[in-house]
Amino acid sequence: MVRPVLLISLVLIAVFPAASQSQQNQPSPGNTTQEFPVILQQNIVAGKTPVGTKVQAKLSIATLVNGTVVPRNAVFSGEVTESAAKTKNAPSRLSLRMDSVAWKNGSAAIKLYVTAWFYPIMMDAGPELQYGPTKSAQASWNGAGEYPTDRNMKSYKPFPDGQQKDSTVPDTPNPVTSTRRVLMKNVESGRASDGGVELVSKKSNIKLERYTTYVLAATDLVIAK
Repeated sequence: MVRPVLLISLVLIAVFPAASQSQQNQPSPGNTTQEFPVILQQNIVAGKTPVGTKVQAKLSIATLVNGTVVPRNAVFSGEVTESAAKTKNAPSRLSLRMDSVAWKNGSAAIKLYVTAWFYPIMMDAGPELQYGPTKSAQASWNGAGEYPTDRNMKSYKPFPDGQQKDSTVPDTPNPVTSTRRVLMKNVESGRASDGGVELVSKKSNIKLERYTTYVLAATDLVIAK
């Protein structure tokens, strides 16, 4: 049975919550480029992952497109179109283009790129979890291949001696995906050779992590000035 094909318009209003931490790193309200938050299914490293490598990502939340809901876990497929390691005289460059998306009852031909925006992993300590100034993205995975030193946490053991002294068990911190997208640290957006989006870093080699939520879009997301 041939799946129906949905021609996706890339100039729509995204339904995924996309608040940033400040006006300086917030996409302009006038930017209406359709966004797709996706969970990458493999590690990709600039200069090590060859151009042409096939990549996949899963949609992290159902997204409305032209009146049709593309369901959560719809699979985006594409390839690495640019991959260059940082050198003494040149920055690291990486570009991923997604060419199709498929789900149980449909599919679509698309042309989307991984942008410099991602949703960081935060530590949920329980009812007092906050996504604000007290829970800075600087204390989380920064999306571009670098972990802050305070991420090297040991396993939490509520009863070190192995004896449960009462029936109250302290909340164990759990990693959760933030509802606030942020820019990757030390990563800028540029124009790829095919006219799409490329990621550029003058500080280190760009690394995209498996199971991290990145933002796909047809063009770069404009930052309000």
